[in-house]
Amino acid sequence: MKHVKIPMKKLRGGTNADIGIGALIIFIAMILVAGISASVMIQTMNSLQQQAVKTSQQTIRDISSGITVTHVSGYVRNSKITQLAIFISPTAASEAIDLSNAILSLSDSTNKVVLNYTSQCFSASASNGLFGTLNTSGLTTSRYGIIVIRDADGSCNASKPVVNDEDMVVLLLNTTTCFSGIGPNVQVTGEIYPEFGISGRIGFTTPSSFVSTIVDLQP
Repeated sequence: MKHVKIPMKKLRGGTNADIGIGALIIFIAMILVAGISASVMIQTMNSLQQQAVKTSQQTIRDISSGITVTHVSGYVRNSKITQLAIFISPTAASEAIDLSNAILSLSDSTNKVVLNYTSQCFSASASNGLFGTLNTSGLTTSRYGIIVIRDADGSCNASKPVVNDEDMVVLLLNTTTCFSGIGPNVQVTGEIYPEFGISGRIGFTTPSSFVSTIVDLQP
């Protein structure tokens, strides 16, 4: 019996599989990179959006809020103004303003003082008159007091003098300690700077002579 010799076929080596796996790896890597990039972009956009919203809210608050000076009166003694009463109110549609953070700057054209609120000089009403309610000895070159004129919701108190819609208070300062009194024909300028919003402006020139104890100075 003859043995038939069957020729062995050689297995042909192919590179298509290797190319396919390499392409798949590159594709997965591209997806991962794209996903990471998209995540970073989304986080950045969210951060920018939050910052933009915060900035716009602060801008709206700064533009729409503030203090307005409605009136200024002075108390005359020995031919000099020894006390100033500055009537202030929040501007229309203003957010509530905490006066404990408000700064009062005032100049008599020779000297300038910067004052902050002191809770030791506060009154919920002008019970003894505009210039007789507070003890002015507690008012120094750096401190002013507050007298409440109108506060419907009771938001303005000694520890937290907050004014809101339609409130009116008086900032009282002792000009004897600040300027040794203010005489006739003196130009006085100043501003009340709230924590945020528009500042209230003070500007007047005292009369050439004082004929009464209480004198209206602004407007």
